[in-house]
Amino acid sequence: MRQVTILLITLLLISFSTISLAEERIHNYHSDIVIDDKGDMTVTETIKVIAEGNQIKRGIYRDFPTRYKDRLGNKYNVGFSIIKVLRDGAPEIFRTENRSNGIRIYIGDKNHYLKKGEYTYAITYRTNRQLGFFDQHDELYWNVTGNDWAFPIDKASATVRLPEAIPRDSIEVEGYTGAAGSKQQNYTASISTNGNAWFETTKTLPQRHGLTIVVSWPKGYIAEPTTSEKIDYLLSDNHALFVALIGLTILLAYYWIAWFNVGKDPEQGIIIPHYEPPTGYSPASLRYVLKTGYDNTCFAAAIINLAVKGFLTIEEDDDDYSLELTGKENIKMAPGEAAIVKKLFQKSPTLDLVIKSSIMKSFVEAFIGEPLETDAAGNVTKIKLTQKNHLRIGGAVSAHKSSLQNNYEKIYFLTNKLFFVFGLIITFAVLIMSIVSDPASMDPGAIFMMAWLTGWTLGVFGLVKQAYHLWSNVNGILTVFPAIVLTLFTIPFIAAEIQGINMLVQVSSVSMFIVLLIAVIINFLFYELLKAPTLAGRRLLDKIEGFKEYIDIAERHELDFKHPKGRSPELFEEYLPYALALDVEQQWGESFADVLAEAQATDSSYSPTWYHGTHWSNANIGNFTSSLGSSFTNAISSSSRAPGSSSGGGGGGSSGGGGGGGGGGGW
Repeated sequence: MRQVTILLITLLLISFSTISLAEERIHNYHSDIVIDDKGDMTVTETIKVIAEGNQIKRGIYRDFPTRYKDRLGNKYNVGFSIIKVLRDGAPEIFRTENRSNGIRIYIGDKNHYLKKGEYTYAITYRTNRQLGFFDQHDELYWNVTGNDWAFPIDKASATVRLPEAIPRDSIEVEGYTGAAGSKQQNYTASISTNGNAWFETTKTLPQRHGLTIVVSWPKGYIAEPTTSEKIDYLLSDNHALFVALIGLTILLAYYWIAWFNVGKDPEQGIIIPHYEPPTGYSPASLRYVLKTGYDNTCFAAAIINLAVKGFLTIEEDDDDYSLELTGKENIKMAPGEAAIVKKLFQKSPTLDLVIKSSIMKSFVEAFIGEPLETDAAGNVTKIKLTQKNHLRIGGAVSAHKSSLQNNYEKIYFLTNKLFFVFGLIITFAVLIMSIVSDPASMDPGAIFMMAWLTGWTLGVFGLVKQAYHLWSNVNGILTVFPAIVLTLFTIPFIAAEIQGINMLVQVSSVSMFIVLLIAVIINFLFYELLKAPTLAGRRLLDKIEGFKEYIDIAERHELDFKHPKGRSPELFEEYLPYALALDVEQQWGESFADVLAEAQATDSSYSPTWYHGTHWSNANIGNFTSSLGSSFTNAISSSSRAPGSSSGGGGGGSSGGGGGGGGGGGW
């Protein structure tokens, strides 16, 4: 019985031994690292493995990372060249394969299978740009084994040989073991008398665990890259950034040449105050030329001018506006004003007159607009500025814009849009060339984010611009509310913009985002700069500036002395549309506060005959003119659009960090 027991124990031990031998593993992993005074490194990795024909059939492979990103997201590529590969002291066949983040070395002959047993591989290679240069010290932060080996490592060790000039007592060492991110320190370290640093693990490293070391020394012993070398590295590592910078230079040069040739304004003349507007020009036309484009204030100025002339009245109730014809005829209108009247008060559709049932009235209200007041002939006499009437109001705005464009653009100013479009083409060509220049490393997410963020940024800029315009014209509680609403509406879009920027930086780099932002700014800037007045436009602008200077005068005695008509309520009303068009309506109202107060004292019922509403106040004429301008313009803006058409070391390291790293397996 005793002999049977001994036999069973012996068989059990043999069985455990066989199981142990059957497990493929790295028995010993040693890295010998030599750093020269130029910062280049020569590394020999000696890897002793046990092969059982499971994963290690022909040999092993070793992954070596060569592509990193710096803290700004820029690509950082290190050098890597293989000097020799040995197996059991003899040269071994190997081949390399590019990976997404570096190089994989396959060691062994694909046509030759290894016998089970122990093999020692030695890989010698050179690499550079692996050292960290800091304010107070320089260091090597190196992942000796990598954290992606498919096998456990019984023992890992490393020797770091620094230049002899570095004093031994100035060298400091530190290390980490474990999985990526671990701060375990299951190792021993020492510095030899000749200044070599030695590291060795004290526990087996399981699969996906590794050894990372840090060796630091005083500055001045190893050459640090110069600024020009760093710039060369940055551009050579980031081909897309290099191409983008060249493209931005070309874009800026093109726009400057275009601006110099077609966008440079004629020289301004001497500005002389004019006490009357330029003859033959409506308020809206002066604003259109001054702004080199159309906005809703052009329309508001035209409507108020028609009201002042007596053609219609403006009724306001809690910022809800209606326009009603007075019935006066033979009133002289500018071409743009005539276009407004034709569209705004055109004969109502027959449906408005003949449909009687409540169901059909609801249909008309939903799809054609609110029922309009008409005369016996079916002509519209009153319209409310509400979004339900957006077809009629929007049509009037479009007709007004087209009339101003046909009568004033190209005669008084040039937009030079073709030159701007060509600039946009250059911008997108630069973006495409940047992507094509480095397709292997360009993340598809970065391509999508660049394209999406470009369009999104344009939209956000427009919203912010509108919000800024509303806040800059705030004057009282009635004008604060629209500004608050638009601001709250804009905030989520700004938040999405910030998130988009963060995502772009994550998949690309801060530098590429800055380049993209500069490109957007350049296009925005030159969209405005390319607009230029003609010689006739420059002469008209000088007169506009002179008239604006007169309206903006604060000293009331200047008006009394110099204006042939003197200061009167009639003069205030006559030039109010011009003041609105030139953005000085509040100053104009304040200049007439005493005159209108006197008129009120003489005639207690005095108020503009063309306006009926809550904004009128003799106590604060400046507030009336400012509130009328901003709230009336906002009403036009919202009522002319269809619903839904607006979019809403020192302990700082860890296992797996630093240079080197990677991992390996068998094949």
